[in-house]
Amino acid sequence: MQWYQVKEQAAGEKRLMLMWYIYKLFGKKAVNFVAFFVTFFAFIFAKDVRGYSKKYLTVISPLTGIKPTVINQFRHFLSYTHVLTDKIEIFPNEFDKNKIIFESEAAKEQLYSDLDKRKGVFFLCAHVGNTDVMRTLFINNTRHPDLKVNVFLSKNQCKIFNGFMKKIAKEIPLTPYPVEDIGVDTAIKLKDSLDSGSIAFIAADRVPEGNSNAATFEGEIFGHKVDFPVGSFKLAHLMEVPVYFIIALKDKNDTYKIYLQKYEYTDIVDLQEAYIKFVEKTVLISPLQFYHFYDFFKD
Repeated sequence: MQWYQVKEQAAGEKRLMLMWYIYKLFGKKAVNFVAFFVTFFAFIFAKDVRGYSKKYLTVISPLTGIKPTVINQFRHFLSYTHVLTDKIEIFPNEFDKNKIIFESEAAKEQLYSDLDKRKGVFFLCAHVGNTDVMRTLFINNTRHPDLKVNVFLSKNQCKIFNGFMKKIAKEIPLTPYPVEDIGVDTAIKLKDSLDSGSIAFIAADRVPEGNSNAATFEGEIFGHKVDFPVGSFKLAHLMEVPVYFIIALKDKNDTYKIYLQKYEYTDIVDLQEAYIKFVEKTVLISPLQFYHFYDFFKD
């Protein structure tokens, strides 16, 4: 089963709006309390998804010591739930930017230096942690107050949750692109935007719905074979701007730590290999923040 074949679990517009009202009245602790029980019941009835979590935990167990027990599977689910509840603060711009730190000050300054040049920056992210927390820095960034953001999203997956996020979000200068429709026109439009000093984000760890085998390449992560989308890397290469790998992991005391790596690549194959190594290294820092609840590994 691919990621786009997995149905939304425990989602519903009324339930999500109820969580929003609980947050506004009682705060995020109350939301997390309610979300615990919602996650528990979703976990019970999500047999297939539990199986994929178990497979992932089995793969990383020798590297992390985290055994594929039912309790750890639930912890994996709950970690994802906490990321979603954080978004209830992030999207309306109510998350404290002081809770976001960069793992490397040198990498942070390098990024800000590239942004200062107004030549555009391309980010390759992953479904690990919560890259959406970067919205908080974009909105409150006095150094680059007019920064425009381009984001590639799936138009078909998580429609209910994405619709809810759109309702509560504070407007920022953001241009969304559906990953299913990337073509020549998309590349031209994005190139013009980046050349004006904007930035772009695209996840490079999931094959878009409808892609053929020709649009994928086979990589290896944790010793297992995985299909990755060629298009994300081709697009980054075509833009001719600085490319960064980025992952935001939830840390202690409700904080996030940004892991950032600029990559001076020689060709697309080299870029692909470096990205996979970056994701693999970052996942091992916080293994339960790996959010691929489908048959990610081919073997």
